[in-house]
Amino acid sequence: MKLMSSFSEALKHIKSNSAIFVHGAAATPVEMLRTLMLERNDLKNMEMIHIHTEGECFYAGHPEFKITSLFTGKNLRGKLDYERIDYVPVFLSEIPLLFKRGIKKVDVALIQVSPPDKHGFVSLGVSVDVAKAAVECADLVIAHINDQMPRIHGTGFIHVNDIDFGVELSTPIYVSKPQQLSEVEMLIGKNVAALVEDGATIQLGIGSIPNAVAANLRTHKNLGLHTEMWSDGAYDLIKRGVINNSKKVLQNGISTSAFLIGSQELYDFTNDNMSVINMETTYVNYPINIIKNPKVTAINSAVEIDLTGQVCADSIGHRIISGVGGQMDFMRAAALSDDGKPIFAMTSASPKGISRIVSSLKPGAGVVTTRAHVHHVVTEYGAVNLFGKTLNERAQALISIAHPDHREKLAKEWHEIKQKL
Repeated sequence: MKLMSSFSEALKHIKSNSAIFVHGAAATPVEMLRTLMLERNDLKNMEMIHIHTEGECFYAGHPEFKITSLFTGKNLRGKLDYERIDYVPVFLSEIPLLFKRGIKKVDVALIQVSPPDKHGFVSLGVSVDVAKAAVECADLVIAHINDQMPRIHGTGFIHVNDIDFGVELSTPIYVSKPQQLSEVEMLIGKNVAALVEDGATIQLGIGSIPNAVAANLRTHKNLGLHTEMWSDGAYDLIKRGVINNSKKVLQNGISTSAFLIGSQELYDFTNDNMSVINMETTYVNYPINIIKNPKVTAINSAVEIDLTGQVCADSIGHRIISGVGGQMDFMRAAALSDDGKPIFAMTSASPKGISRIVSSLKPGAGVVTTRAHVHHVVTEYGAVNLFGKTLNERAQALISIAHPDHREKLAKEWHEIKQKL
């Protein structure tokens, strides 16, 4: 690795007609991206490839920068035109295969890492996920070396010899803001927590509902953590000793994930902590690995679910708002795990009062999880298990946990559907 005095100097080595991978989530190299857009006006025919990023997406709308989104974050929502800014439906576990098989060529990787240790290894820190594969496949690797990036154990280590140019700059990485949990969210959390058994290995993500679930798991015992990502809700359970990973078979005693986003306190906790590892999604999200652990309980969310159990989780109609992610990997693994439970948790209605349980998915809505994969569905009005139920039984069960304002309409629409068959 050659140390450069500034991002300006390092980024001069990027050439036109390049596909650039951008380190995602809380590891997004925001300062590097800002410099790239301010100073490299000469670049032509560029492609930016990434999962969701945090901070401003400086290159969105630039005529010379096409964006290939592998998981769409809030900074790109509403900007996709399916030409210059487009989306690839892909499991998070399979994104590294796109790079390794040359299906998506990576010419340049822009990453943010911890300082090198005495052996010359830096850490991808809070976001290993798909970034490790991108670095391995890139022709040019440029790193923001940041002493505020935690050094997290696992498979996210890169030797400085595999980095072409590095720039040292100490700057805070992205932290998520705490959210006040609503009464509805806490009810959902309570209903989900009632399904979680002591000794279970849980998948728990980020957001208000995962945090509400975590808040209702505080009296549980001996939980394990094997999850695509996690945040402060799970961290609270670790501090309380609820998550101790003592029953896990795979990485016993260790919290396993691909990336994490949260508070500075969370990052400080994970720094050089042998009880926490971040690994590639090809490992973490691989169902055969997941099911080695006991009572796998996967907790996921949905945009809407129809009365037969089909789940849309990445779009509102045709409009993409997130991605396929790792939902299917964990839901299938939980279903196959001994005493495992795949769970969908969601509010019965949107903030605008629109029912999330619908007779038919919106035109253009993507089925991320099929009706055959769905077991437990939870709202603030209760929990139902669709496994083994007929289509009519499923419809009745889901109507029973819909918002009361929508139940009569849903029942009428389901009756009309049956009449048309």
